[in-house]
Amino acid sequence: MLPPGTTMKPARADGVSVEWMTPSNASPQSVILYLHGGGWTLGWYNSHRWMLAHICRAAACRALAVDYRLAPEDPFPAALEDCLRAYRWLLKSGTPPQQIVIAGDSAGGNLTLTTLMALRDQGDPLPAAAVCISAMTDLAGTGESFNTNNDPLLTASFASSMARHYAGGQDPCLPLISPHYGRLGGLPPLLIHVGEDEILLSDAVRLADSAREAGVDVQLVIWPKMWHVWHAYVPFLPEAKQAVDAIGAFIRERVVSATA
Repeated sequence: MLPPGTTMKPARADGVSVEWMTPSNASPQSVILYLHGGGWTLGWYNSHRWMLAHICRAAACRALAVDYRLAPEDPFPAALEDCLRAYRWLLKSGTPPQQIVIAGDSAGGNLTLTTLMALRDQGDPLPAAAVCISAMTDLAGTGESFNTNNDPLLTASFASSMARHYAGGQDPCLPLISPHYGRLGGLPPLLIHVGEDEILLSDAVRLADSAREAGVDVQLVIWPKMWHVWHAYVPFLPEAKQAVDAIGAFIRERVVSATA
């Protein structure tokens, strides 16, 4: 069940399956383009709807969630192509880029970054900002925490298996598969959330360092004793509510400042 006053409506965005989520306090202008997690192999589920509904309410913003194609049946670049089409559909539908924030968790955090990189390289107008929640940025798994941290939700073996399905035999170090190996200059402001106990802690820290070196405005928040995408436990876990509220404040600030 979604928070009171929140509505869902399935739609198509240039042939891509999407779902509008609108809280009762939504601004009519701004949109979160949300890219869900699930290791590029699991779909758009109620647990993601619940988390996104709370993010929308905290941001006073509606969202367009992309139900992108999944591996292993549709490996890279299928999911990325769907995310790009959904973003461009928003633009064609009249939403200004400065009123869009791209956000995603886990595999969706990866797609958030690669969508931004592809848009930049192809000359598209970029959104106001982006949010990466527990993003997997290095599908080769070279980060120190990948094999040392004890994340109760995500194991290295599962993450590596999903990464292989998504890469589909291609080099996992290609920048549009693993943004850790890509050029980050020119991206919009980034908010990065990661838990202290995550196997993907190193992915987040290295992402923030590389983005800062490239001149990107970055906020990295490492939450003590938290695990992979703890935000999904909102509103029952205080740390999840705090994290979701912080994302909402970041989105509100960025879409307002972009048009000020």
